[in-house]
Amino acid sequence: MRAVPLAILVFTFALTTVCQAATVRVAVASNFSGPMKKIAREFEASSSHKVVLTFGSSGKFYAQIRSGAPFDVFYSADEQKPTRLVSEHLAEAKSQFCYAVGVLALWSANRPQVALNELTLSQASFSKLAIANPRLAPYGAAAVEVIKTLGLWDALQKSLVQGENITQTFQFVQSGNADLGFVALSQLQLQPETSANTYWIVPDSLHTPIRQDAILLNRGQDNAAAMALLEFTKSAKARTIIENFGYRIPDSD
Repeated sequence: MRAVPLAILVFTFALTTVCQAATVRVAVASNFSGPMKKIAREFEASSSHKVVLTFGSSGKFYAQIRSGAPFDVFYSADEQKPTRLVSEHLAEAKSQFCYAVGVLALWSANRPQVALNELTLSQASFSKLAIANPRLAPYGAAAVEVIKTLGLWDALQKSLVQGENITQTFQFVQSGNADLGFVALSQLQLQPETSANTYWIVPDSLHTPIRQDAILLNRGQDNAAAMALLEFTKSAKARTIIENFGYRIPDSD
Protein backbone atom coordinates (compact mmCIF):
# COMPACT_ATOMS: atom_id res chain seq x y z
CA MET A 1 0.00 0.00 0.00
CA ARG A 2 1.39 3.39 -0.95
CA ALA A 3 2.05 5.80 1.88
CA VAL A 4 -0.07 8.95 1.91
CA PRO A 5 2.17 12.03 1.50
CA LEU A 6 2.54 14.07 4.68
CA ALA A 7 1.39 17.25 2.91
CA ILE A 8 -1.94 15.61 2.06
CA LEU A 9 -2.42 14.48 5.65
CA VAL A 10 -1.73 17.98 6.95
CA PHE A 11 -4.14 19.51 4.42
CA THR A 12 -6.85 16.98 5.30
CA PHE A 13 -6.45 17.68 9.02
CA ALA A 14 -6.63 21.43 8.47
CA LEU A 15 -9.72 21.09 6.28
CA THR A 16 -11.43 18.92 8.89
CA THR A 17 -10.62 21.45 11.61
CA VAL A 18 -12.08 24.30 9.56
CA CYS A 19 -15.23 22.31 8.84
CA GLN A 20 -15.70 21.65 12.55
CA ALA A 21 -15.36 25.32 13.43
CA ALA A 22 -18.63 27.15 14.03
CA THR A 23 -19.94 30.56 15.03
CA VAL A 24 -22.20 31.00 18.04
CA ARG A 25 -24.47 34.03 18.36
CA VAL A 26 -25.02 34.94 21.98
CA ALA A 27 -27.55 37.22 23.69
CA VAL A 28 -26.01 38.49 26.93
CA ALA A 29 -27.54 40.52 29.77
CA SER A 30 -25.80 43.89 29.79
CA ASN A 31 -24.57 43.56 33.39
CA PHE A 32 -22.42 40.60 32.28
CA SER A 33 -20.69 42.38 29.38
CA GLY A 34 -17.27 42.65 31.05
CA PRO A 35 -16.77 39.01 32.03
CA MET A 36 -18.50 37.71 28.89
CA LYS A 37 -16.08 39.55 26.60
CA LYS A 38 -13.17 37.99 28.44
CA ILE A 39 -14.75 34.53 28.51
CA ALA A 40 -15.39 34.76 24.77
CA ARG A 41 -11.74 35.70 24.11
CA GLU A 42 -10.48 32.79 26.19
CA PHE A 43 -12.94 30.41 24.52
CA GLU A 44 -11.90 31.47 21.01
CA ALA A 45 -8.23 31.18 21.96
CA SER A 46 -8.73 27.59 23.10
CA SER A 47 -10.96 26.43 20.22
CA SER A 48 -11.58 26.94 16.51
CA HIS A 49 -14.99 28.51 17.18
CA LYS A 50 -16.06 32.14 16.90
CA VAL A 51 -18.37 34.08 19.23
CA VAL A 52 -20.66 36.96 18.26
CA LEU A 53 -21.94 38.83 21.33
CA THR A 54 -24.98 41.09 21.62
CA PHE A 55 -25.65 42.91 24.90
CA GLY A 56 -28.96 44.28 26.17
CA SER A 57 -31.75 43.88 28.70
CA SER A 58 -32.91 40.36 29.49
CA GLY A 59 -36.54 41.38 29.02
CA LYS A 60 -35.96 42.63 25.49
CA PHE A 61 -33.93 39.54 24.58
CA TYR A 62 -36.73 37.33 25.87
CA ALA A 63 -39.21 39.11 23.61
CA GLN A 64 -36.84 39.00 20.65
CA ILE A 65 -36.18 35.27 21.06
CA ARG A 66 -39.92 34.61 21.16
CA SER A 67 -40.17 36.56 17.89
CA GLY A 68 -37.48 34.45 16.22
CA ALA A 69 -34.28 36.43 16.84
CA PRO A 70 -31.26 34.46 15.53
CA PHE A 71 -29.52 33.68 18.81
CA ASP A 72 -28.03 30.30 19.75
CA VAL A 73 -27.40 30.91 23.45
CA PHE A 74 -28.95 33.23 26.03
CA TYR A 75 -27.15 34.49 29.15
CA SER A 76 -29.99 36.03 31.15
CA ALA A 77 -29.75 38.27 34.21
CA ASP A 78 -32.29 36.04 35.95
CA GLU A 79 -33.51 32.45 36.00
CA GLN A 80 -37.14 33.15 35.18
CA LYS A 81 -36.78 34.08 31.52
CA PRO A 82 -34.79 30.98 30.51
CA THR A 83 -37.34 28.87 32.40
CA ARG A 84 -40.17 30.53 30.48
CA LEU A 85 -38.42 29.85 27.18
CA VAL A 86 -38.26 26.17 28.13
CA SER A 87 -41.99 26.13 28.92
CA GLU A 88 -42.63 27.73 25.52
CA HIS A 89 -40.52 25.06 23.78
CA LEU A 90 -37.94 27.59 22.62
CA ALA A 91 -34.95 26.31 24.62
CA GLU A 92 -33.40 23.07 25.85
CA ALA A 93 -34.36 22.38 29.47
CA LYS A 94 -31.36 20.18 30.30
CA SER A 95 -28.93 22.88 29.24
CA GLN A 96 -30.12 25.51 31.73
CA PHE A 97 -27.71 26.34 34.55
CA CYS A 98 -26.79 29.23 36.87
CA TYR A 99 -23.54 30.78 35.68
CA ALA A 100 -23.33 33.61 38.24
CA VAL A 101 -25.09 35.19 41.19
CA GLY A 102 -25.29 38.94 40.79
CA VAL A 103 -24.41 41.41 43.52
CA LEU A 104 -26.38 44.66 43.82
CA ALA A 105 -24.65 47.86 44.91
CA LEU A 106 -25.81 51.39 45.71
CA TRP A 107 -23.31 53.74 44.05
CA SER A 108 -22.51 57.44 43.80
CA ALA A 109 -19.96 58.85 41.37
CA ASN A 110 -19.62 62.22 43.08
CA ARG A 111 -19.57 61.46 46.82
CA PRO A 112 -16.06 60.08 47.39
CA GLN A 113 -15.91 61.24 51.01
CA VAL A 114 -19.35 59.99 52.05
CA ALA A 115 -19.77 56.36 53.10
CA LEU A 116 -22.95 54.88 51.65
CA ASN A 117 -25.29 52.53 53.50
CA GLU A 118 -29.00 51.84 53.88
CA LEU A 119 -29.45 55.03 55.92
CA THR A 120 -28.40 57.03 52.86
CA LEU A 121 -31.73 56.17 51.23
CA SER A 122 -33.78 57.47 54.16
CA GLN A 123 -31.84 60.70 54.69
CA ALA A 124 -33.22 62.34 51.53
CA SER A 125 -29.92 64.11 50.81
CA PHE A 126 -30.23 63.43 47.08
CA SER A 127 -32.64 64.39 44.31
CA LYS A 128 -32.36 61.50 41.84
CA LEU A 129 -31.99 57.76 42.46
CA ALA A 130 -31.44 55.61 39.37
CA ILE A 131 -32.70 52.06 38.98
CA ALA A 132 -32.99 49.80 35.95
CA ASN A 133 -36.46 49.21 34.54
CA PRO A 134 -37.83 46.51 36.88
CA ARG A 135 -40.07 45.08 34.16
CA LEU A 136 -37.10 44.36 31.90
CA ALA A 137 -34.02 44.15 34.12
CA PRO A 138 -33.66 41.77 37.10
CA TYR A 139 -31.27 44.20 38.82
CA GLY A 140 -34.03 46.80 38.62
CA ALA A 141 -36.50 44.36 40.13
CA ALA A 142 -34.03 43.66 42.94
CA ALA A 143 -33.60 47.40 43.54
CA VAL A 144 -37.36 47.85 43.88
CA GLU A 145 -37.45 44.93 46.30
CA VAL A 146 -34.73 46.55 48.43
CA ILE A 147 -36.54 49.89 48.57
CA LYS A 148 -39.79 48.20 49.55
CA THR A 149 -38.10 45.98 52.15
CA LEU A 150 -36.66 49.11 53.76
CA GLY A 151 -40.14 50.67 53.79
CA LEU A 152 -39.08 53.58 51.56
CA TRP A 153 -41.08 52.96 48.39
CA ASP A 154 -43.61 55.75 48.85
CA ALA A 155 -41.00 58.22 50.09
CA LEU A 156 -38.67 57.68 47.13
CA GLN A 157 -41.19 57.63 44.29
CA LYS A 158 -40.47 61.21 43.19
CA SER A 159 -36.71 60.60 43.22
CA LEU A 160 -36.65 57.53 40.97
CA VAL A 161 -35.31 57.64 37.41
CA GLN A 162 -35.27 54.50 35.30
CA GLY A 163 -32.67 53.25 32.87
CA GLU A 164 -33.71 50.82 30.16
CA ASN A 165 -31.11 48.37 31.46
CA ILE A 166 -28.35 48.25 34.05
CA THR A 167 -25.84 49.79 31.63
CA GLN A 168 -27.95 52.90 31.10
CA THR A 169 -28.60 53.09 34.84
CA PHE A 170 -24.85 53.07 35.45
CA GLN A 171 -24.44 55.85 32.87
CA PHE A 172 -27.03 57.99 34.66
CA VAL A 173 -24.94 57.88 37.84
CA GLN A 174 -21.58 58.15 36.09
CA SER A 175 -22.68 61.27 34.19
CA GLY A 176 -24.14 62.93 37.30
CA ASN A 177 -27.70 62.85 35.96
CA ALA A 178 -28.54 60.83 39.08
CA ASP A 179 -26.97 61.35 42.50
CA LEU A 180 -27.18 57.67 43.38
CA GLY A 181 -28.06 54.45 41.64
CA PHE A 182 -28.51 50.74 42.16
CA VAL A 183 -26.01 49.07 39.83
CA ALA A 184 -24.24 45.73 39.48
CA LEU A 185 -21.09 45.39 41.58
CA SER A 186 -19.42 43.94 38.48
CA GLN A 187 -19.72 47.32 36.76
CA LEU A 188 -17.81 48.98 39.58
CA GLN A 189 -15.02 46.43 39.32
CA LEU A 190 -14.20 47.98 35.94
CA GLN A 191 -13.74 51.45 37.49
CA PRO A 192 -10.18 51.72 38.87
CA GLU A 193 -10.92 55.08 40.49
CA THR A 194 -13.89 53.78 42.49
CA SER A 195 -13.22 53.79 46.23
CA ALA A 196 -15.01 51.62 48.77
CA ASN A 197 -16.74 54.68 50.20
CA THR A 198 -18.62 55.42 46.99
CA TYR A 199 -20.69 52.24 47.03
CA TRP A 200 -22.59 50.01 49.42
CA ILE A 201 -22.94 46.30 48.71
CA VAL A 202 -26.60 45.56 49.38
CA PRO A 203 -27.06 42.63 51.82
CA ASP A 204 -28.58 39.51 50.28
CA SER A 205 -31.25 39.58 52.98
CA LEU A 206 -32.88 42.66 51.39
CA HIS A 207 -33.74 41.04 48.06
CA THR A 208 -34.22 37.74 46.29
CA PRO A 209 -30.89 36.31 45.06
CA ILE A 210 -30.05 37.43 41.52
CA ARG A 211 -29.37 34.00 40.02
CA GLN A 212 -28.33 34.46 36.41
CA ASP A 213 -29.02 31.49 34.13
CA ALA A 214 -27.68 30.55 30.71
CA ILE A 215 -29.48 28.29 28.27
CA LEU A 216 -29.14 26.68 24.85
CA LEU A 217 -31.84 27.95 22.51
CA ASN A 218 -33.50 25.76 19.89
CA ARG A 219 -31.57 27.46 17.11
CA GLY A 220 -28.28 26.37 18.70
CA GLN A 221 -29.10 22.71 19.32
CA ASP A 222 -27.00 21.53 16.37
CA ASN A 223 -24.31 24.16 16.81
CA ALA A 224 -21.09 22.70 18.22
CA ALA A 225 -19.82 26.16 19.20
CA ALA A 226 -22.96 26.90 21.21
CA MET A 227 -22.70 23.73 23.28
CA ALA A 228 -18.94 24.16 23.71
CA LEU A 229 -19.31 27.74 24.95
CA LEU A 230 -21.83 26.72 27.61
CA GLU A 231 -19.48 23.98 28.81
CA PHE A 232 -16.55 26.39 28.83
CA THR A 233 -18.57 28.77 31.03
CA LYS A 234 -18.65 26.02 33.67
CA SER A 235 -14.85 25.59 33.60
CA ALA A 236 -12.52 26.68 36.39
CA LYS A 237 -10.99 29.34 34.13
CA ALA A 238 -14.36 30.91 33.32
CA ARG A 239 -15.56 30.74 36.92
CA THR A 240 -12.41 32.57 38.05
CA ILE A 241 -13.14 35.32 35.52
CA ILE A 242 -16.73 35.58 36.74
CA GLU A 243 -15.66 35.83 40.39
CA ASN A 244 -12.99 38.43 39.61
CA PHE A 245 -15.67 40.65 38.07
CA GLY A 246 -17.61 40.86 41.32
CA TYR A 247 -20.08 38.00 41.01
CA ARG A 248 -20.61 35.18 43.43
CA ILE A 249 -19.98 31.70 42.16
CA PRO A 250 -23.16 29.59 42.30
CA ASP A 251 -23.25 26.31 44.14
CA SER A 252 -23.03 23.30 41.86
CA ASP A 253 -26.45 22.52 40.44
